[in-house]
Amino acid sequence: MYVPPAGQAFFPLDEELELLPGSLTPNLQEDLVHLGTWMPFERATRELQHFRGVDVSRPTAERLTEAAGAAYVTWQTAEVERIEKDLPPPPAGPERQFLSVDGAMVPLVGGTWAEVKTLALGEVLPAVEVKGERVIRTDKLSYFSRMIDSDTFQRLALVETQRRGVETAGQVGAVTDGSDWIQGFVDLHRPDAIRILDFPHAGDHLSEVAQTVFGEGSTEAQAWLATQMHQLKHAGPASVLTEVRQLVATQADQANLGKELAYLEKREALMQYPKFLDAGWPIGDGAVESANKLVVEARLKGSGMHWAPDHVDPMVALRTVACNDRWDEAWPQVVGILRQQEQRRRADRHRQRHRPVAQPPIAPAQAAVPVSESDNTSKAILPRPKSQPKQQTSPGEPWRPAANHPWRRMPVGRARYAPTVKQPDAKS
Repeated sequence: MYVPPAGQAFFPLDEELELLPGSLTPNLQEDLVHLGTWMPFERATRELQHFRGVDVSRPTAERLTEAAGAAYVTWQTAEVERIEKDLPPPPAGPERQFLSVDGAMVPLVGGTWAEVKTLALGEVLPAVEVKGERVIRTDKLSYFSRMIDSDTFQRLALVETQRRGVETAGQVGAVTDGSDWIQGFVDLHRPDAIRILDFPHAGDHLSEVAQTVFGEGSTEAQAWLATQMHQLKHAGPASVLTEVRQLVATQADQANLGKELAYLEKREALMQYPKFLDAGWPIGDGAVESANKLVVEARLKGSGMHWAPDHVDPMVALRTVACNDRWDEAWPQVVGILRQQEQRRRADRHRQRHRPVAQPPIAPAQAAVPVSESDNTSKAILPRPKSQPKQQTSPGEPWRPAANHPWRRMPVGRARYAPTVKQPDAKS
């Protein structure tokens, strides 16, 4: 039986065992990808060798991990398209839900940096007293991250907002830094959300005012800032804005003071902190700040790391799976996409191998061409006979020219294929 060369066939048992491309078993490949999601690829190979006794190269770990991440990106994108097309009802959301969006910078190949945007979703827990302070915490956090523009991010995040029931949650509190694009995100996914400006972020803008008016690092600046932050948290923004307006009036030559005042005035409704705290809402976006560190920076911002742009989304997609503690749910989706891609590659290779080849036109028969007088032979060059050599049927058998092949009529051919004459035995 003829066996085609390696790379041109597959075995039915491969399909039955659901093998993935490459030399590793499905379990080993999953383990390697899981390790590569949590730690640098070089270390992942050492850990795989330690626990499973299998040696793989660092490029293999990188290639398989990023391929798995890209497959999950593909699955999530297809899921967004399905939701947009079929409009399935979302699951029931919690009674009170937390939503926050922020970005973190990652290093790229070539010395540039790019922002990875992250969505954090969670449930709001009842307030508790901690050292005399009323503290409101969040629980059951999950994340969605991509290195894409804000409009595309808003759309693709639907896969996570749908899964967590943002649309059906009783109430949603959106704690953000007040950026316009983030407000557009909230408008798309939950327009009636309670919008809260991150309290430390408001403090950063008040700090800029204090440093400009009283001097950077001065005692007066620190005292003024502490007073305004206390007033903002327990009495609201009205008196704080009045104070800032007065400072701006006395420092007309400081252009940046006007910008800070405009920022705070535009977000006055988002700084009603006494009201938010009384209603049991968090006023800080610490959950998404932690997500930046946990999901993105802990894996993609290590010493000496520089990422190709196409590899960032696959890695952060896997990071969200791991940090959401949803590996067992997501891995079959990854495997499904990888197998579909491999099947398409096989089909493409099959079509390439079996493409019909255009046959050249048959040239008319040529007459014999006489040999020049300077040639030693008087024979003419004969035309190619019509009969062709028989097609070889067994690839393992040496090829022989047909009996009527022109080469057999040449001197070398006649000598090679002449019957062997058995010589008589020599006498002793």
